[in-house]
Amino acid sequence: MTEAKKTILVVEDEEDILALIHFNLIKVGYNAECASDGEEALTLIAAKRPDLILLDLMLPGIDGLEICRRLRSGDSATEIPIIMLTACGEEEDVVRGLELGADDYITKPFSIKVLLARVQAVLRHRSTLQPETEDEELIRGALRIHPGRNLVQVDGKTVELTFTEFKVLEALARKPGWVFTRYQIVNSVRGEDYAVTDRAVDVQIAGLRKKLESCGYYIETVRGVGYRFQEGV
Repeated sequence: MTEAKKTILVVEDEEDILALIHFNLIKVGYNAECASDGEEALTLIAAKRPDLILLDLMLPGIDGLEICRRLRSGDSATEIPIIMLTACGEEEDVVRGLELGADDYITKPFSIKVLLARVQAVLRHRSTLQPETEDEELIRGALRIHPGRNLVQVDGKTVELTFTEFKVLEALARKPGWVFTRYQIVNSVRGEDYAVTDRAVDVQIAGLRKKLESCGYYIETVRGVGYRFQEGV
């Protein structure tokens, strides 16, 4: 049984898969809500405020990537964890979803045991993400990072980052000069249960540098190892 009664929203247009996931979530002690298209999903998210969303990418009408984009760019549901369900298996789809702020992905066909383990891992990891001191502001040169508010400013101008980009930046900025491997970056943001390709990490870093504009060079590439936040800025 799960430690707490969490509500999971399953967004899937294939009835058999939807019923299978729903049955197994209930079986292990979660509350489960279901939606078979994007419009219904957005309505349920607003009404039920689920603790996690299992989101199929290929949906009629509003697709999963668009749902993810809307949630991460809004004000009310930005912190709800999202696990993508995809039959594509294409790296580009995975990278795009992660760029939009998804927390994890599972490729169809999948094992129910694996799916339940990933759900538990994402919920567990999200529950430990609150910083020890929420009001502690990190100031690095022209860059200001407000962990408790998930706010980043460059020269006083607010920079819009995805959840993942923010956590990558925070992890690097907390240890200037410290070299992080790609695995360590993923582990600091997602947890050790999370698997991702090197390319996905590189895409996150490239997007982060671009958004930071004049402060983008603060994040340095250490060839053959990973990345670090420039020391002494």
